[in-house]
Amino acid sequence: MKTNLTYLRDMSAGNKDLVREMIEIFISQVKEFTIGMDDLLAKKDYLQLGKLAHKAKSSISIMGLNDLAADLKTLENMTKEGKDNDLYKKIVENFKVETNNAIIELEEVKENLDLYF
Repeated sequence: MKTNLTYLRDMSAGNKDLVREMIEIFISQVKEFTIGMDDLLAKKDYLQLGKLAHKAKSSISIMGLNDLAADLKTLENMTKEGKDNDLYKKIVENFKVETNNAIIELEEVKENLDLYF
């Protein structure tokens, strides 16, 4: 699995309704983050892109996508420093691939919560 639901499991104390809700919120947020990142890249509004990466990092961390969270932190720092603009698109594309894979996993988890929690 790409996701690591240890934090979610601990935080929810086994409350399956809360887990389901958190997964649904994550899926919704990822869609918004993806649209926002694509838009900001197109506009070359890199400072706002970094701020959105910072915001996305929290949601990504909750689902245990720690490597992706680190990538978002890197993107955030690069945009603050105004360097390596050519890497921004690569990080955003990786964000889309990784979160798409995570959503597929989380949909399975959501349908089979008794197996996971």
